[in-house]
Amino acid sequence: MIREAMLYEKLDDKKVHCKVCAQSCTISPGKRGFCRVRENRDGTLYTLNYNVVSSEALDPIEKKPLFHFYPGSAVYSLGSIGCNFRCRHCQNWTISQVEIDTSRSVEMSPETAVSRALQYGARSIAWTYNEPTIWYEYTYDCARLAKEAGLATIYVTNGYITPEALEKISPYLDAFRVDFKAFNNEFYRKMASARLEPVLEATKMAHGLGMHIEVVNLVIPTHNDDPGELRAMSRWIYENLGADTPIHFTRFHPYYQLTDVPPTPLKTLEMAYDIAKEEGLHYIYIGNVPGSGKESTFCPECNQLLIKRGVFDMEEYNITDDKACPNCGKDICIFEEDAGDAKTC
Repeated sequence: MIREAMLYEKLDDKKVHCKVCAQSCTISPGKRGFCRVRENRDGTLYTLNYNVVSSEALDPIEKKPLFHFYPGSAVYSLGSIGCNFRCRHCQNWTISQVEIDTSRSVEMSPETAVSRALQYGARSIAWTYNEPTIWYEYTYDCARLAKEAGLATIYVTNGYITPEALEKISPYLDAFRVDFKAFNNEFYRKMASARLEPVLEATKMAHGLGMHIEVVNLVIPTHNDDPGELRAMSRWIYENLGADTPIHFTRFHPYYQLTDVPPTPLKTLEMAYDIAKEEGLHYIYIGNVPGSGKESTFCPECNQLLIKRGVFDMEEYNITDDKACPNCGKDICIFEEDAGDAKTC
């Protein structure tokens, strides 16, 4: 289904300025934006993927990964086509880097999406797999309906959203699970055709708007694994998002256009873990390494095991009803069923 875009400005000569993401495209008549799914038709900007669904699944929330947002629950996950990044190592390039005209997909209304989430027993709904920002109109309509139905809402995002777009959807968006691709602008430019600063500004804004934030950093050998960079990123999170913000350092595996780089050594991930702890972060995780023991949650005060995790599941849960450590009583940042009383991250 094609429909007029929500956030854009009409310019002279029938050009348009898209205001959804930080690519900030000026699009001439008959052309598409960087994302390939927003097209200028005779001076009007249209979204080409409004209800186009390429991927649908009922996932454990831990797979997003979100470890402090309704742990142990199921999340109804939807993806579309296109992206506003060009990541050379994209794990979902078959939907993010293809043309919508030739993609394999189905149409699903927002009403149907919310109905299916409820039917499947999901606690939340996530727009994921490809970048939800470029699916903005659909995610906005879905999020409003989801909130009315009592579902929590999640963006699994690269964070390249404009302040205007983030502000508008913020009343209906609960969690902002953001990827920090690296903590240097050169990486963003060479590996993703983007910039770091808009990601940081959007993440800081989402935190200020009261969204739950969890950060993922895919650590790629020789590209973004410098100890100084990892320290700068951890320090930025501590200073701008708070010590309780969970961060996930995940292992890279060769993929797509980046097959000449080996998988991330475990010792590199452990180094990142130690650096983040030294910088004062409370909840640090290592991902894509089954059995590492670093996917469980421990009390930052007394090191009591609070949540023991297996592969995308919760095996033990030891946090008290009032969201505290049962051993020392420290408040724990967690969202549960009584989210209104949760200690937010």
